[in-house]
Parts: sequence; structure tokens; C-alpha cells
Amino acid sequence: MKKVQLTETVLRDANQSLMATRLPYSDYEEILADMDKAGYYSIECWGGATFDSCLRYLNEDPWERLRNLRKNLPNTRLQMLLRGQNLLGYKHYHDDVVEKFIELSIKNGIDVIRIFDALNDFRNIETALSSVKKFAKKRTIASGCISYTQSPVHTVDKYIEMCRELKTMGFDTICLKDMAGTMSPYEAEHLIKGIKDAIGDMTLILHTHCTTGMAYMTVLKAIESGIDVIDTACSAFSGGTSQPSTETMFYALQQYGIDCDLDEDIINKVNDFFKPVKQKYIDNGQLNPKSLATDAQALVYKVPGGMLSNMIANLTDMHAMDKFDAALAEIPKVRADLGYPPLVTPLSQMVGNQAVTNVLVGERYKNISKEVKNYIKGEYGIAPAPIDPDLSKKVLGDDMPVDCRSEDEKRTGEDFKAAKEALGDLCRCEEDVMSYICYPAQTLKFLQNRKAQEENEAVYTIEEM
Repeated sequence: MKKVQLTETVLRDANQSLMATRLPYSDYEEILADMDKAGYYSIECWGGATFDSCLRYLNEDPWERLRNLRKNLPNTRLQMLLRGQNLLGYKHYHDDVVEKFIELSIKNGIDVIRIFDALNDFRNIETALSSVKKFAKKRTIASGCISYTQSPVHTVDKYIEMCRELKTMGFDTICLKDMAGTMSPYEAEHLIKGIKDAIGDMTLILHTHCTTGMAYMTVLKAIESGIDVIDTACSAFSGGTSQPSTETMFYALQQYGIDCDLDEDIINKVNDFFKPVKQKYIDNGQLNPKSLATDAQALVYKVPGGMLSNMIANLTDMHAMDKFDAALAEIPKVRADLGYPPLVTPLSQMVGNQAVTNVLVGERYKNISKEVKNYIKGEYGIAPAPIDPDLSKKVLGDDMPVDCRSEDEKRTGEDFKAAKEALGDLCRCEEDVMSYICYPAQTLKFLQNRKAQEENEAVYTIEEM
């Protein structure tokens, strides 16, 4: 019997895509024991934007969240998304920082580390991979991830060659990350058959989104073509900018005689639990109906779910939602100017924010963000295609781009020393130090608040959700 396994995303990407990762641990703790019995290939529950959101909005220690997840899901693989040399932040970190972060992630409970680089510049995932192998436990899996997109320079042959390279590098599995949900059924068939021919029986995973309305068709065609694992979300948190429904896919695959290893009663129980959770966030406005809709225009602007929900949240905060359509139309133009980078974190935020700025200011590139300038300087890696020469000249002048890896390789220990000095007696463990290195301002506020709460004294008000 053919088997296709499912990764449940409700604890990370599903709520990140629909409501900008504002789901606190307390909202789902009581269903974890049941989820542990469902039979998922893995539960994606950490990484991505969860780390930032815990500290910035939810007043949670992301490491404590992970330890609690591990305690309550002892039999299920816990999965995280890691941005390669960016870790969970928006810049490259030195190799010793990357290594320590992965050591702590595995120590605190992560089993599957899905590693990608926003530019598919695989130099930027080498250190992460070697670190996973160094600290691996019995069920640790290093999953090499390709950021899928379409452009004049992204071809089937190019993706097949990328997969061969990931296999040669030593990854245990390969994931195709279709973050904007733009992969068509036709593309899935030709791409996946070609990849399976190239990598043999190595596990191949498809991650897509329902944003454009094609996900269910694409996933079924991917399964026909040899995909081994698919990402889904319990139906209450599926659809729109999220993933296809877990229960729906289970039902359809069952009729095809495809085994998913899932307990039907339990996955339905999980979904029943999350129905009122979803309604709560619809009622309080944190889950915007726009995130639940299908938008075929995403086939043009290639915007992933998390980027879209953040863009909606930011424009709403600025009372500028009337600029939403114009900002969307500007995104593919900015992307072309920057050499067609895949729109995945951190590039998605950088391109999206620049597009919004261009529209709000009323003049293209009058204001260029620091992150976009650093990208043009070469600090994030090699762009898929040449950057617009006028824009490059505006940022670089007569300078040449830098080699992103020259700085990343430093192992001076200065990052750790500086973090410990900055935190002083607020620091209790290596995890506090690592949080500060990744998000200094947010971590400092969080740790100050933690100390104040213990002393029954509030010293600051956390940012409103």
C-alpha cells in the first residue's frame, strides 16, 4: 500500500500565515496530549516567526515553550523552520552562534530541523547542516529546504540540480517550500518526477499554501508523482494563506487507498478543539478575513501567507489599508529590481516593506531600508539574477558587493561575551544569551519583565498584540 505522511502545522505556520503568529502556548496546551497520539510524521511547532513573536508580543520565553512542547508531545517528532545563517532573525550570524543555537534547539527538544536559505545560496546552510549532524540525537532529522518560486531564472532543471546538491551535502530529507502557493499541478508533476528520478528513495516533502486556490490540486498531483510527506493544517486553521486541511487530505487519500498513519478520531478531535480558538481571534480582529480568502492574484505577486498577514497587520496599524492593492502591485516590481529573490523570510519582509514604503512615500526608492541596502551589498548571498543596475549604483556607488560568507565564518566568541555583559544578572542560562543575540531589544524587555513579575513589580508594558 502506498503511504504518504502528514506534518501538522497549526502550532506554527498555519497560525503564522493566518494571524501573524499570535497564538500563545496557553491556547493549545490542553490538546497536546491528544495530538501526540494522532500519528503525524511531525508537528511543526517552533522556529519561523514563533521566536520573535513569543518575545515581542506574547511575553513568552520561546525556549520554555519548546521544553513544554517536548514534555507534552513525547512520542511525536517536533519540527522547526530555520533560516540557515539567519537562524530566526533577519541577518547573518557567525558560525559559532549558528552552531550553539542548533545545539540548544536539539537539547531543548527539536527533532526535525528544516533548513533553508532565502536565496537558495547553499553556502548559507552548510554550517547549520554540519551543526545538526554534530549534535544529532537518535531521531534528529536534517531537512534541506528549497525556496520555490517562478521567474525567468528559476527552471525545473535548476531545481533538480539543487536537490542533487542537497543530497550530496548530506541532508536526510528534502523539502520543496512553496511559500506563496504558486506551484501549479502541472509544475508539481514535472518537478517532482524529475527530482525523484534524481534523488532516488530519499524522502521528498511538499510544503505549500492555499493562497492562490491551487494547493489541493497541486498536492494531489504531487502525491501521484511520488511525494512522500505533505504539510497540512487542521481544517479550522487551514485554507486562505495557510495549508490544505489535514482531515480533508486524510479523507481523500483514504479513498485512493493511500495510508497516512493517522487516527481519524483524534485528528477530528484536534480540529474540534481549535474551532473556538479560531473564532476567538476572528472576533477580536487578530485574524483578518483577508487571510482566509483565495486570491489568484498571488500568482502574479508571489506573496507567501506569513508575509501577507504581516502586511495586512502593518497597514492596518498605520491606517493605510487603502494602499493595500497598490502595495501588492509594487511587490513584483521590487522583486524584479532585486534579481528575483524567492519571497521567503527574511527576503519577503524586505521586499514587502520596500514595496509598501515606495507606495506610501510616493516615489520609488526615495527611502531604501537598511536591510535592502545590505542585500544589494551582498550580505545575504548571491542574488538569483542581476540586480537593477541603477538601484545597485544608488546603494553601492563604485563599490563592489561583499562576500556574505567572509564575516559569517568568524568564531571569536564576542557575540556571547557582549550578550552576557549586556544582560548582567538578568541572564540565567545559555538560552537567555542566545535569545539576546537573536533579538536584543525584545529579549532585554522580556527578561526585565520576567524579573519584575517575580518581584511582583511591572517595569514595562509589553507591546500590544
